[in-house]
Amino acid sequence: MVDDEMMVNQVVHKGKPEEKPGGRPEERPRPGYELPLLLLAGFRTLIDEVHAELAAQGHPDLRPAHAFALQAVGPDGAGASDIARTLGISKQAAGKTVDKLVALGYAAREDDPADARRRLVRISPAGYDVLARSAAVFERLRADWASTLGEDAVRAMEDGLRAVAAPGAFRLDAAAWIGA
Repeated sequence: MVDDEMMVNQVVHKGKPEEKPGGRPEERPRPGYELPLLLLAGFRTLIDEVHAELAAQGHPDLRPAHAFALQAVGPDGAGASDIARTLGISKQAAGKTVDKLVALGYAAREDDPADARRRLVRISPAGYDVLARSAAVFERLRADWASTLGEDAVRAMEDGLRAVAAPGAFRLDAAAWIGA
């Protein structure tokens, strides 16, 4: 739809389709643009709920970007350039994110034993704690979805998404991809 005042494209959420003569709502064709929006809404719902729970558990300053950065650091540590490449962001942005992780106590910088010119970022015990907590919340949220939709429906959704997702699409650079 085009907004008459601002002349910008907007997606309009019309809620649930109304029952009309000639077929039930689930039998009518669904517009293609809804699928990516529903996938994004599901992703956003999960991430927002995880971070709300983490805030309630004593991690109010952790943001989704921080969690993606911790994943990019990995169990063996990583250099800022590696983190930037994995996240699809600039070295400066990665450096600022690492600075914040260090300031919050979720990561630490140390000398790289293999290269004296390089510093490694490593996940701290607090970082591992928040990752374990977030994994537990994701497990609970998946169970909630299975309770609402049924375990078979959630498994079918997961299997279906695995079948249609492009090879290599499971990457941590989603924020950079959306913003690019």
